[in-house]
This record gives sequence, structure tokens and C-alpha cells, in this order.
Amino acid sequence: MPLPPSIAWKLVVALVLVGGILLSAGVRAPRRRLSRAEPHRLVLGGLCLYAVGVCASLTHHVVLAAVVYVSGISACALAAWLSRGGGPEDPPDDDDGPVDREPPPDPDGLPEFDWVAFERQFRAYSAARQAPAGAGR
Repeated sequence: MPLPPSIAWKLVVALVLVGGILLSAGVRAPRRRLSRAEPHRLVLGGLCLYAVGVCASLTHHVVLAAVVYVSGISACALAAWLSRGGGPEDPPDDDDGPVDREPPPDPDGLPEFDWVAFERQFRAYSAARQAPAGAGR
């Protein structure tokens, strides 16, 4: 059953958009994250393309509006994919490395922290710092 051209190109555009969005969500993230400003610029560019698409829609330039909308959505999907990249502060995704099941033992020669003495000294400090009610008025 053949489709009329007005419906066929809309289906193609919809498939391209859905494919681009699924790719941005499902494809492996880039190894390095871009600076914070770069994806923001892509999203801003996508929003500007949406505005141009609205103007093209209002002036009844349907094909131009569709092309501009697709470009804007693609730019936002690319920004989403690029923002998923790992940064230097992120832990590596190496599943092959050794996994410690127990924490390492305390190194020899270093004293352990005395939490009881810390709490006792902290309570004494906070009691000395409390001002009587109404003081300072």
C-alpha cells in the first residue's frame, strides 16, 4: 500500500528523530567530557533552530521548518550524548581490575584516631562556648 508523499516524508523525519534520540541515550558515552560550556552552546543553538523553525512554520514553509526542527533536535541529542562523557574526577569503568572485598589493614606505626577523646574534648569546647540566655543585650 503506497503512502502519499506528505505522510511518507513525515514518517522518515520521525524515524530519523527517534533514531537520533535513541542513539544519544544508548550509544557508549565519549571517553572525555567536554567543558561545561560546550553542551550548553549546542543546546542554545538547538533552541535558536527551534525558534527559526517556528518562524518557518508560521510563514508556511513546511519543508524548511522540518529541516530546521530536525537540526535543532539533533543538536540537542548530540549535546546530551557529549555531556555523558566521563570527566577526570569520574572513576574508571574498568570491570577487569581487582576488587577489594575487605578494606586494607591499618598501616603499621600509625596511631588510630581516638574518637572517645575527640567527643569528650568537643563537648567541653561547646559547653565553654555557650553563652547564658539574654547575654549581650
